[in-house]
Amino acid sequence: MITQIDKTNLSRIKNRELQAQAARYLQIHDGFMEQIRHTGIEIDDHDYGDETRARLDRLRRRGALMRNDDKSIVANSISPACVACQTGVGSATFFVSLRCHRSCFYCFNPNQESYAYFQTHQRPVIQELDQMAASGQRLQHIALTGGEPLLYKDEAVGFFAHARAKFPQSYLRLYTCGDYADKPTLARLQEAGLDEIRFSIRMHDLEKGQRFVFERIAQAKAIIPHVMVEMPIWPDTFETMCGVLRQLEALEIDSINLLELCYPLTDPQPFKARGFKVKRRPYRVLYNYWYAGGLPVARSELVCLDLLEYVQDAGFKMGVHYCSLENKHTGQLYQQNRGQRAPDTHYFSQKDYLLKSAKVFGADVLPVRRALQAGGYARYSHKSRPDCLEFHVDHIAALRGLDVEIGLSSSVVEARPDGHYLRELQLGLTTPVLFDRAHDV
Repeated sequence: MITQIDKTNLSRIKNRELQAQAARYLQIHDGFMEQIRHTGIEIDDHDYGDETRARLDRLRRRGALMRNDDKSIVANSISPACVACQTGVGSATFFVSLRCHRSCFYCFNPNQESYAYFQTHQRPVIQELDQMAASGQRLQHIALTGGEPLLYKDEAVGFFAHARAKFPQSYLRLYTCGDYADKPTLARLQEAGLDEIRFSIRMHDLEKGQRFVFERIAQAKAIIPHVMVEMPIWPDTFETMCGVLRQLEALEIDSINLLELCYPLTDPQPFKARGFKVKRRPYRVLYNYWYAGGLPVARSELVCLDLLEYVQDAGFKMGVHYCSLENKHTGQLYQQNRGQRAPDTHYFSQKDYLLKSAKVFGADVLPVRRALQAGGYARYSHKSRPDCLEFHVDHIAALRGLDVEIGLSSSVVEARPDGHYLRELQLGLTTPVLFDRAHDV
């Protein structure tokens, strides 16, 4: 068992050097949250941890597929592209432009690099496909997103036709709000080789607008091989979403992705007006993630989990997938840490794709070092400031006779102009007796 160190348990750590190191990361987190408050958004006082765990336990007992360390949960089925997204291997997403005719208050596109430029300019997506093919990359999943990609119908059709030619075995998907997905366009996309289309449904659309997108979904179902919906779920919308799910089940779509609603660090007013607050602890591990979705909104996850239970109770056939913000981060961590020449003291965790090591401090260093040496292990690392012994997690079990506190370190490899560096992000707390190698890392 690994205990996440926070303000409620920091003072219980007996080893003062370990306590001081853990406190540094709490200070970093507090500084980050203070910056978030300065954007004008509110932080929820409650962490909803008990409520979330209770729902996860129920889903697990009901037979839901718990994926990616409970970051991704599935009832019935999931798109193969979503499975590939966990590591990002063999997947690539493109956009022609970031221009969109809608103004969703939760859209994170304004956070994208060169957002203003790509409002009026297009990316050379055909050239990008050619470059990837020429470099020998093997793509199994290719996506086109935006902005709204069907603002550029000819370019979108040409992109998929070219992708099918260059990567004939790839699974091709398109993201759209549906406004421009008329029958002729859907037919052209199908002829170009499109495998999957994902529609977005906005909770704040008028009923007429929602009827329109359902009509477009029905049209696509008759033309495109796989039809999905992908939408962020607002807090307190359980009953409304049950109605949406019933309509989608009647349309016999393949699946829906329930996304955790995020605050994109732009305008806080639409969130405040609706009473939305950011999660008290937005990330399991604080880091600068590439996915620019923002910060998770409190209680969105609870509604998503309740909807999974509803689908199971109702006996729906369509696939329902809860995709948390944490689930979207693991591809980055996998890409950064996979295959890196990490120190011998570190282990590449298949649970969260972070590099893990064990650390003891101060008075615990000498007895731990003696125990490791007695077991024939000497590939540890000792630093004097602070007095710290770092070793591989596989050797924690050899310390069961010692009453010591162990800091479980989580790190990531960063590429910088002058080389690759190992950056520690967090310390968790465990002991030789509590540590469970199979479950904890």
